[in-house]
Amino acid sequence: MADTLPDFYAVIPAGGIGSRLWPLSRADAPKFLHDLTGSGQTLLRDTWDRLEPLAGSDRIAVVTGRAHRAAVEEQLPAIPDRNVFLESDPRESAAAIGLAAAILVRREPDVIIGSFAADHVIHGTRTFEFAVQQAVAVARAGYICTIGIQPSEPSVGFGYIKKDGELIVEGAPEAAVVERFVEKPDLDTAKEYFANRSYLWNAGMFISRADVLLAEIAENAPELHAGLIELAEAWDDRDRRGPVVDRVWPTLPKIAIDYVVAEPAAEKGKLAVIPGHFDWDDVGDFASLAKLNSHGRKNELAILGENARILSDAASGIVVSQTSRVISLIGVKDIIVVDTDDALLVTTSEHAQRVKGVVDALKLTGRGDVL
Repeated sequence: MADTLPDFYAVIPAGGIGSRLWPLSRADAPKFLHDLTGSGQTLLRDTWDRLEPLAGSDRIAVVTGRAHRAAVEEQLPAIPDRNVFLESDPRESAAAIGLAAAILVRREPDVIIGSFAADHVIHGTRTFEFAVQQAVAVARAGYICTIGIQPSEPSVGFGYIKKDGELIVEGAPEAAVVERFVEKPDLDTAKEYFANRSYLWNAGMFISRADVLLAEIAENAPELHAGLIELAEAWDDRDRRGPVVDRVWPTLPKIAIDYVVAEPAAEKGKLAVIPGHFDWDDVGDFASLAKLNSHGRKNELAILGENARILSDAASGIVVSQTSRVISLIGVKDIIVVDTDDALLVTTSEHAQRVKGVVDALKLTGRGDVL
């Protein structure tokens, strides 16, 4: 069990619908509210359980949409009401994480915040906790810190972080300066990165003093910063909050925190990285979900669903069933079948990333009833 870090606040951005996991993931039941690993609890609850030993139950905040408040509070009964920060509509990660930073720094000027997605799968509690402890030490030294994942294979599905020289910080023996962020590569480039231990997967975890993070936003996105500060000033006043949110939130620029904080900080030598030696998966599509639930074993059929009725013969891939329908698979490889009451998806692992295109097409054709 990790020791609680007294100056640390964990922030869980719980937004997005996970469009590459449609029709399982929907606007009213996004990815983080599903059990995708067979653990018996949702990804959001798994995230809370990882962070509670480090922060304590009264120092974890969730940023989520208004529509998901009841589900979030049902999943996390120990979360204080004041630590549920509601977005009126999605405005990307810089707004979500920046809002939490702006609120928390008003409550506690020297607070260090760490942002951890609600819908990632992590195995290796002790190594995760050690990485966060190191990152907090780096943040105390005034750096913005990220946790990069040591690649287990050449992957074209993730962005990369390139490490530079060692960073000497007490309590963070593995800390390194970040040279630059790299966009998702092609396969040949990914193989080069895999062979070069200087490249880590970008898992989107950021740890920083809240005031340092906000200063970076102020420098690179002053309009966003001004809106966040105005929101934070009214947030803990129940009478003022609603009108200010309704007026200010829709005006905030939509931009990812990578572009407004991480990449500019890296260019100035203000971004550090801790290598994460734990198993990590962002469950970005059904192909990764199949791999996760078959534990990497080829020629195996993974099955998700409490009452799934599946017959298979020489089949591999994944079936996700939310109905009582009997599904029979014969002689198909790397198949993906997702069966829900109002939608059926059939594809293959090779084309799993294209599911997002189906969601886009449904929006364009006015079939939002299944989204």
